[in-house]
Amino acid sequence: MQYRVTISIIILICAALVIAGCTGTQNAPSSLAAGSGAGSSGSSAYTGSLVVSPTDSVPDYNLVTVDVNEKDYLGNIQVIFQGGMGQIHVKRIDVTLYRSDGQVKTATIDVKKGEWVDLEGTKQTDRVVVRVSMDNGQSYTINDVMSPYRTRQ
Repeated sequence: MQYRVTISIIILICAALVIAGCTGTQNAPSSLAAGSGAGSSGSSAYTGSLVVSPTDSVPDYNLVTVDVNEKDYLGNIQVIFQGGMGQIHVKRIDVTLYRSDGQVKTATIDVKKGEWVDLEGTKQTDRVVVRVSMDNGQSYTINDVMSPYRTRQ
């Protein structure tokens, strides 16, 4: 009789463990260390997050505008340098695309007003981060936006 109770308790514990293991949730990593890419474009393994962060506060004398346009129907995202009061101080404009499939693409925009780059996104929501480096050595993240895929209306 004592063996039946012991075996029943063991079976009950095993069943509880199996049920608990099947109902848990699996979370994707929220963020990992971001890789850096030199050159005009590239891709690497997933190293970012699809969660936007606050942008930096840029002093008035360094203000510039970089537009992140809406995705087209192929999933491409156009990023355009629009200039601004601080455009004379801009040394480099780096754009990083965190794709929803885990790839990271980087590109550099020329520092002339009106220059642009097309980034190959996905047909899902991707994240675009624009970082501007100034001649005094400071860098500012001026855009950090989610870019959803356009659906037909």
